[in-house]
Amino acid sequence: MASHDLIVALGGARYRVERPFGSWPKNSGFVTDVTVDRRGHVFVMLRHDPLVHPDDPRVIELDPEGNYLTGWGGASIADSHYLTADAKGRILAVDRDMHEVIVFSATGERLGGIGRRGEPLSPFNHPTDVHVSAWGEIYVSDGYAASLVHRFTAEGELIQSWGGHGSGDGQFGWPHALWTFADGRVVVVDRTLNRVQVFDREGEHLASWGDLYQPMAIWGDEDGNAYVTDMVPSLQKIGPNGERLGRCRPMLNGAHGLFGTPNGDILLAEGNPSRITRLRRLG
Repeated sequence: MASHDLIVALGGARYRVERPFGSWPKNSGFVTDVTVDRRGHVFVMLRHDPLVHPDDPRVIELDPEGNYLTGWGGASIADSHYLTADAKGRILAVDRDMHEVIVFSATGERLGGIGRRGEPLSPFNHPTDVHVSAWGEIYVSDGYAASLVHRFTAEGELIQSWGGHGSGDGQFGWPHALWTFADGRVVVVDRTLNRVQVFDREGEHLASWGDLYQPMAIWGDEDGNAYVTDMVPSLQKIGPNGERLGRCRPMLNGAHGLFGTPNGDILLAEGNPSRITRLRRLG
């Protein structure tokens, strides 16, 4: 049993660092992302080499306290990257090297997909992240080989794409993650250019946030604040106007994914070592 009690501060809140959070049967994959649905159920995404590893479950479902419930996705997801839970209870999973965003029920039943599976440039070229906006449209960062953000209808029909490779406003080096806020902002993590860019819902550039080192993941709370992990490694809280509200170092080597829980905790997806860290909010 560990004898140390680690407490971190982020803005006006303090958190106790608890790791590892949750457990599941032995699996050949390693943690790449985490999301939480409205019930508080936790979905952990595991990454595998699809040409080498067995078809172990790619998504693990835990109850709010981390108890194992089930696992699924081994026969459906080849190359896990990021996932998100939407307001309807669906799980949208980015299958990066299959160039597809897969839509699942909460129990792992495939409901549909965006992009042509296994076909690059249709429209994806190794996509990275997905988020369903409060206004129903779906946004996808297409970061490993395309440097684009795509905007889709709720039914998955492409509306527009913006970006292109470059370092100017509205261009991307490596759009690695994104989040949409209810006020219409689309916030994109531009990993290799050490920044986060803010757009309106139609792709007009509004602002850029710097002072980050290879930012990786983003999650937003109901007050419009963004939480961003980077490879310092650190976790930063950034207000709606780009104001820095806090920074801490709650992970060992970096968190590839993160998500907040309904009770105010924050979950971090760490790949090395492979685990979930819970920041339990105090007070």
